[in-house]
Amino acid sequence: MSDDSTKTMWATFATREAADRAVEHLVQQCGIARTDVFIEPNAGLNTAGIKPSGGDAVRADAPLHGEIRVSADIAHADLLDAEKAFRQAGAHNVMAR
Repeated sequence: MSDDSTKTMWATFATREAADRAVEHLVQQCGIARTDVFIEPNAGLNTAGIKPSGGDAVRADAPLHGEIRVSADIAHADLLDAEKAFRQAGAHNVMAR
């Protein structure tokens, strides 16, 4: 989104479980469209985070190659609520541009 009324906000998470929780908070609590929320590795490799959680906790081969980044295009009016949703889900390094 390139219009001046939105910013891209992102945060990193230690586990995929926390990243998924952040997405649900953004969609359900902040009303952000799911199509405006993105999940990707913070580094280049596919990853389940930096520590196991959920189903990864029972696997010996979980791909733990770095944190997971969640980003979303957010209206200025929703930035504080979105930051709160990220932090409630366990975010590290919440940023916006």
